[in-house]
Amino acid sequence: MAQYHSKPVSEHGIVEWSSEENDVWRDLVKRQLNLVKQRACKEYLAGLELLDLPMDKAPQIVDINRVLKETTGWQIEPVPALINFDRFFALLAEKKFPVATFLRSRDEFDYLQEPDFFHEIFGHCAMLTNPEFAEFTHTYGVLGRNASDKERVYLARLYWFTVEFGLVREGNDTKIYGGGILSSPGETVYALDEPEALREEFDILTVLRTPYRIDIMQPEYFVLDNIQQLYKLSKMDLMFYVKQAMQVGLLPPLFEPKEVTHA
Repeated sequence: MAQYHSKPVSEHGIVEWSSEENDVWRDLVKRQLNLVKQRACKEYLAGLELLDLPMDKAPQIVDINRVLKETTGWQIEPVPALINFDRFFALLAEKKFPVATFLRSRDEFDYLQEPDFFHEIFGHCAMLTNPEFAEFTHTYGVLGRNASDKERVYLARLYWFTVEFGLVREGNDTKIYGGGILSSPGETVYALDEPEALREEFDILTVLRTPYRIDIMQPEYFVLDNIQQLYKLSKMDLMFYVKQAMQVGLLPPLFEPKEVTHA
């Protein structure tokens, strides 16, 4: 498995991407744009237009931050490849979205477990231009910053089934707003077209109790009525539901447990 390290970022928010990395970005965006135009929600597509990401080379943080600041007051914060929960929640609480400054290699072009620059920027930043989504993400960070370790594990499921793998109704259609789906060509098709995948109405208690695995196509997605529902969620007493979910426990997983291999 490739070992990734974030590239240095200058004080002006500039990353020196190599020509090979720029080519990887170009090919990823080209492939994914054709898919998301038909499948992403209108809020994501509006955000993508605002960001005006370059097609031929990886974008610069300073340019993305300019758009985020004007729309919702958010900023991108460059981080090492992986950060702990403490840092993650603290950044979101400050309206800073953590982004690792590395791009996947050609060997892992289709899928990698670590969130890379393409996943974070193309998958997530368009939605961060939307005030309702941005407010939900900020509230989530504040709650997580003050939560216990066990509460954070339950909160993580809320993030997973919204920010990463959320679906939303748009008229008679179901569309995608989750960045984990929108940065994955396979899951962008699978999430909406796979007959076996469950698409359930969003229910906060069910979401908090639903186990997930990060290394498979999701067997279950939760569908919002609209993006405004996220804003309404951010104004609810979410920790009340977290405590309820902790009391009643997890639902049975809809996937096979991951095989544990001992060295």
